[in-house]
Amino acid sequence: MIKIRLILLYILGLFLCSQQLSAEILLELRVNLAGYPVHSPKKALLLSQKRIAKNILLKKEGGKLVASYKLTEQDNSWHPFSHSYSVDFTAIEEPGQYFLELEGEEIKSESFSIGAYPAWQEDVVGFIRSQRCGFNPLTGKFCHQLDGLSFFGTEEDSTRIDATGGWHDAGDQLKYLITGSNTAARLLMAYQMNPDAYVDEVNAGGHNGKNDLPDVLDEAKWGLEWILKLHPNPNELYHQVADDRDHRGFKLPHEDNADYGWGVNSFRPVYFAGGKPQGLSQYKSEATGIANLAGRSAATLALGYQVFSRFEEYKTFAETCLQAAMELYEMGQTQEGYQQGNSFGAPYRYEENTWADDMEWAAAELYKITNQTNFLEEARRYSEIINTWSWMERDSASHYEMYPFVNMGHYALWQVGTDEDKVKMAGFYEHNLEKVRKRAEKNPYGAGHLFIWCSNNLAAAVSTQAMLYEEMTGSKKFRPLMQDHINWLLGLNPWGSSMITGLPEGSDFPEDVHMPFWRILGKSVKGSLVDGPLWSSIHDQMLGIELEEPDEYSHLQPQHVKYMDDWMDYSTNEPTLDGSAELLMILTYLNND
Repeated sequence: MIKIRLILLYILGLFLCSQQLSAEILLELRVNLAGYPVHSPKKALLLSQKRIAKNILLKKEGGKLVASYKLTEQDNSWHPFSHSYSVDFTAIEEPGQYFLELEGEEIKSESFSIGAYPAWQEDVVGFIRSQRCGFNPLTGKFCHQLDGLSFFGTEEDSTRIDATGGWHDAGDQLKYLITGSNTAARLLMAYQMNPDAYVDEVNAGGHNGKNDLPDVLDEAKWGLEWILKLHPNPNELYHQVADDRDHRGFKLPHEDNADYGWGVNSFRPVYFAGGKPQGLSQYKSEATGIANLAGRSAATLALGYQVFSRFEEYKTFAETCLQAAMELYEMGQTQEGYQQGNSFGAPYRYEENTWADDMEWAAAELYKITNQTNFLEEARRYSEIINTWSWMERDSASHYEMYPFVNMGHYALWQVGTDEDKVKMAGFYEHNLEKVRKRAEKNPYGAGHLFIWCSNNLAAAVSTQAMLYEEMTGSKKFRPLMQDHINWLLGLNPWGSSMITGLPEGSDFPEDVHMPFWRILGKSVKGSLVDGPLWSSIHDQMLGIELEEPDEYSHLQPQHVKYMDDWMDYSTNEPTLDGSAELLMILTYLNND
């Protein structure tokens, strides 16, 4: 853990009995541990428990003075610091390694760079690969070969279907179409936006060796193939494999000890998307239709067609994706509404309750392929239904309530729409981002996202939406907001820790994560975004969280927000599949700035 702490001892003498009292004064410098793109805002914070009236010096590695800055005190400061000072060195654009230093004190920041980021998007792809189910490249073992037995479907319950493949969702080994569809789509979009930014170092099986396909597309294809399995017939769609009966301590995927009634490491339930509330025990999900899952899967498969049809050897696969996309879009049209995730023994589930954004996304992607005007008209209709509705509008939200956290439907419609469409879609994004910015102005970090479960996913979403807005309009008005949320994820936060495992190398990043590869094998997988800080009012209510070791950040924890780097805290320190995928586009952008 990288910290700078100044301990000032105040000795109060000349009292009776020569009594001596001391107080520990915290003083911390916070920077983006990865550094700053050349043409982006560059901000650092000095956090203090007393007033500071000194300058901050910017120096190059080696000690050469570059600039001296007066500190600007912020209006708001978070406990345990009573004073927060910002330093703006945006004007410095010469690439290199730098650090900040408090004038006249031995208080220095971590070294950081000014310049393009390394190709960390490849580490994210590597983490997603390590989540593969069916055959896991990290362990080299086959797992969950008996997925699964269907429930709530068109056939009698416990009918065998093939739902092998896909990705484990997080530190557990469930599989969700809710998150898997979005993950596959992000892989495809990230490649589309910058195809030259991705390497070919592994083959389709995830083993070392080139196969003339960028690794990001090997991973996307793995996800697309699973979606196709979950849609075996024109009127069928399954959406979840296993449930929280999975949660029986840490286990390697091929040694799954969960028992769903057919013995350990055996069959697992596969839930059919029927548009009605579901549950095999006490807790029932809500549902009004299936258009969220059908629409998002259709959009993902349409993206799959767009990408893979350009490779001669994958044209047949691409055609299969397109056919399935058409069928799923039609299923979404006839069953508008949402289907949520299912739980069994605990109340936690994915509570998605939006769907028009997904149908808008699908319609726009299908219009790109077919040029059929009905798709464009329907995309417009769905865009009006969802409009600006987003978690960004709210001061709180349920777990995954308005998912995905960026409305990609608006961006897809902007890509193919008329000038009037483009203005409207950019306006929707702008409205959301203004809401976030108003919240961001209330704290020294400039963080305007919500501290609900998976808050880091939301911070990444703000950055992504601001980046897309800039592409849509050419306006850089939200560049500071984008950079502040990138800063937050990379160490400019109360804990001074990156929120991405293994990155930046040598910095303070999540180590003791809620992940079996770490707990059982001692392997840390680079490139995964952990859940992130939670409002204390939520964290204190989470079931079963007892830290194994004393909290290393206890002296830095704000009263109202908590983050723990401890494997027993599943609520703030668990790497997630889709949260990591949310990083892909923004990291690719930073690699090319």
